[in-house]
Amino acid sequence: MALDGIVLNKIAIQLQAIIPIRITKINNISDTEVLFQLKSNNEKDQLIISCHSQFNRINLTAKKYPIPKEPSNFVMLLRKHLENGMIVKIEQNDLDRYLIFHIHTHNEIGDPITRQLFVELMGKYANLILVDNDHRILDALKRIPPFENTQRTIQPGANYTYLEPQDKQDPFQTKTYDLNRSFTEQFSGFSPLLSKEFEYRMHNGQSFLSIMKEISLSNDLYVSNYQGKLYFHVIPLTQFEVEPRSFTLMEGLDEIYFYQEEVDRIRQQTGDLYKFVRREIKKNQQKMIKLNDSLSEAIDCEKWRVYGDLIFAYQDQIEKGMKRITLPRFDDESPVIIDLDPKLDAKQNAKKCFQKYSKGKNGQFHIRKQIELTQDELDYFSTIQKQLKISDFKDALEIREELSNYGYLKANKKAKTNKKAILNYIEIAYDTDTTIYVGKNNRQNEYITFKLANKSDHWFHVSNYHGAHVLVKTNDLNEKIIRLAAMLAGYFSEARQSSSIPVSYTLIRDLKKIPKAKVGQVSMSTYKTIYIDIDKDVLRDYITLKEL
Repeated sequence: MALDGIVLNKIAIQLQAIIPIRITKINNISDTEVLFQLKSNNEKDQLIISCHSQFNRINLTAKKYPIPKEPSNFVMLLRKHLENGMIVKIEQNDLDRYLIFHIHTHNEIGDPITRQLFVELMGKYANLILVDNDHRILDALKRIPPFENTQRTIQPGANYTYLEPQDKQDPFQTKTYDLNRSFTEQFSGFSPLLSKEFEYRMHNGQSFLSIMKEISLSNDLYVSNYQGKLYFHVIPLTQFEVEPRSFTLMEGLDEIYFYQEEVDRIRQQTGDLYKFVRREIKKNQQKMIKLNDSLSEAIDCEKWRVYGDLIFAYQDQIEKGMKRITLPRFDDESPVIIDLDPKLDAKQNAKKCFQKYSKGKNGQFHIRKQIELTQDELDYFSTIQKQLKISDFKDALEIREELSNYGYLKANKKAKTNKKAILNYIEIAYDTDTTIYVGKNNRQNEYITFKLANKSDHWFHVSNYHGAHVLVKTNDLNEKIIRLAAMLAGYFSEARQSSSIPVSYTLIRDLKKIPKAKVGQVSMSTYKTIYIDIDKDVLRDYITLKEL
């Protein structure tokens, strides 16, 4: 769900508490996200502003974001006008879903000037607009020409038009309300979700003023997972009757939105790996259909030998120009209809049939080999596709490099190659004697299994599914460690949503690389199996989950 005006008001209050603050650096991290580096009294902060149509928001963030090599034109303009500028005021009008940043800076000749940055967070109309002293637009993240919107043009040089004020009451100032009307219609800043929460609470005996007081005092965000969807607000959403998870306001927004936008970041900065992998899967699926048809035809090649023998035996009945003939079989004299090439005589038609027979007989081996290779390719790209679903940005870059090494993609010339770069596997210091490693893609799996591991270490992997290699280095493999390692293997696999997930585990000494197989593929000689259910509350003590 999108931010409403009440949540944005709480964000604005927390941002106002840290101003004045200087803008030291500005970067775009995707087509819709801009990251501001801020500094005040030797304290550093990051401010993320997203104008994504679904995930638009603004919050201080502690997450690490990938920075593109080349800044966008809009970010270059923001750097020119705002870097080293001081944010001196942040305001929100009528609890509407936009903020105005007043920034003191200097022009090219050093004269002090003020710029305004409008952060509009209204769903698909979300935008970031830079305005000068005369209220003229310098530029915007999303330009809107006159032919798209005659009422409100967002173009460089156009006058900035304020959003029309809502003729609604301020819920922090009023004591009157109409229970027969939706609170969304009556009050500024209310979303339908918050309106329903008020109605639910008031129906259960809580007063309007006490709920508003709870909102006023809240500095937290409460997230409810209801029927597979996330809902949040600055007060618990009791209407869902589920226990919410609570975060500080900024931390909660990070947790909700960071991973949801990560797919877009990966797509934009890695050449759209998702699209490439989907295309390769589709290509090999279509190839497999054709190969199976060819194999069926090749297996049926015996008929061509029979046709050839019959044509030779009855060649005196066949004349050049004939398109078809019916001849009796040798064994039971049942009629056989044989298509002929009218351009050829009997001997030449017989020779053509023997050639088809020979081609089919000899071709079966080659077709089966091609089917085997195509299935390997299909399995490989299916694995890559599943790994991308659980990948963060660094994992995706490693996958792209793997595909480049195999020649599927061109090497990224702009990317700096560092052979000693540490792979982005997970390392968990369980206790002083135990460390657990989790690989999330083929390269990481290969590294922790055959480079990092010793022969006496323990290895875990989900049975019969694509998934992570989990390595456990310990002198005491007890049941608690086994269950945690199995749970990690299950979570980072395509069996994540299943129950009673079978996880095989063995010693590293009992693993072998599969000859000529791609990286990360192994075989086991002996192993044990445990069946595990994933408990996300347990995993949260050790790793950051992508979902709440």
